[in-house]
Amino acid sequence: MTKKLPEKSGIPEACPHCGTKLSPWQQVLLATDRALVCRECWYRIILDVNPEPQKKDSEKLQNKGN
Repeated sequence: MTKKLPEKSGIPEACPHCGTKLSPWQQVLLATDRALVCRECWYRIILDVNPEPQKKDSEKLQNKGN
């Protein structure tokens, strides 16, 4: 049985589907691209990204004048 490894800063150390350990290089790719496919089980590992809310044009103009 596979056990879950602790996550550092939201980047998993193993595939959440099959438990295969991700290499340090795969972890770097996952941290930058936010998506990776496991080589063992072909599971898509996609990290959630919370985008910052976009400002309206009127707010941009007000901030530009200050």
